Amino acid sequence: MTNPTYPADDVCPPENLPQTDLLRVLSPEGELVGDSPIPDEQVLELHRAMVRQRLIDDRMLTLQRQGRIGFYGACTGQEASVFGTTAALQPTDWIVPALREAGALLYRGLSLRTYFNQLLGNVEDVTQGRQMPCHPPGHDFHYVTMSSVIANQIPQANGLALAGKLKKDGRVTMCFMGDGATSEGDFHVGLNVASVQKLPVVFVCQNNQWSISVPVGRQTASHSFAVKAKGHGIPSIRVDGNDVMAVYTAARAAIEHARSGQGPYFIECLTYRVGAHTTSDDPTRYRDEAVTERWKALDPLNRTRIWLTARGLWSDEQEQAQRDELDTLIRSTWNEVEQIPTPPLRSIFEDVFAEMTPQLKEQADSLERNYALGEEKGWERTIGHG
Repeated sequence: MTNPTYPADDVCPPENLPQTDLLRVLSPEGELVGDSPIPDEQVLELHRAMVRQRLIDDRMLTLQRQGRIGFYGACTGQEASVFGTTAALQPTDWIVPALREAGALLYRGLSLRTYFNQLLGNVEDVTQGRQMPCHPPGHDFHYVTMSSVIANQIPQANGLALAGKLKKDGRVTMCFMGDGATSEGDFHVGLNVASVQKLPVVFVCQNNQWSISVPVGRQTASHSFAVKAKGHGIPSIRVDGNDVMAVYTAARAAIEHARSGQGPYFIECLTYRVGAHTTSDDPTRYRDEAVTERWKALDPLNRTRIWLTARGLWSDEQEQAQRDELDTLIRSTWNEVEQIPTPPLRSIFEDVFAEMTPQLKEQADSLERNYALGEEKGWERTIGHG
């Protein structure tokens, strides 16, 4: 039996969005429902961040198809959920991402060059190519390196939150997850521990309605994910995940709740994954793309652009100039980074011990000899960074 809340292919088409039990500040037509909770200059900043992320994602998807990077996961259509939550945090609060939150790290100050180095795994990449692309480390920005293992970040976020509670440093931990994570044991264990321990953690579920090819209606029989948190004694809210003002409003209240010692809070951002899960996925094989096309009309970037323009704060000319500026920056930075060489083959064995053991040295020497022999004979490269 599927969930009647999601009647079309077990997902929620945009015309069936809840009219109640869903926080919304800015309508899809760009009109305010009540007063703006964010100063105009901050909306402009958030709009720029979302536009930059969209352009980065578009460019990286093209480069992956050209074989110039190995893998990529975009957050296209979900930008409001990423940046609305991040903007409400203090710089010293921790972010524990899931898969589509690398933009939060860029928002906090990670340079494009550093991010692109990680995508390529070149010699300037701090991980020397040992981490998956678009999984950048960011401890200097209080951002934990993401893991592709679903839901394991939830108990880890509890650990950070517990440390903050014990040290009484006033920090909040924000833990992101997708709707698929709610079907894992770590979800329930994590929420239970956070609730019992009254940890200063804010859980953010980006309900984009697809856990790769599994639709949300087959993930749960409840009408929302927000209601699941209440079963663990955690207050929760469901918000229009394509409305950056609503997301920011919900996140600000949740963070204040957690920081004041009242324990965890849960935010469900109802949105839609308009693209593929990653570059390894073809969504046309398992879903009705006509629904996807209708969701594109709720684009969070268009929503803020329309509102800013109506207030006389923005114009089509400024929008195009900003896009041109950001696109030039992205392309020029990438062109520089793409010229940086890959790490030496021997680096695979380094950083394991302070000094390489005899066994590792023997393996390194053997690999280099065989690699050189393969180069000499023209063998197909199947090892190393080549």
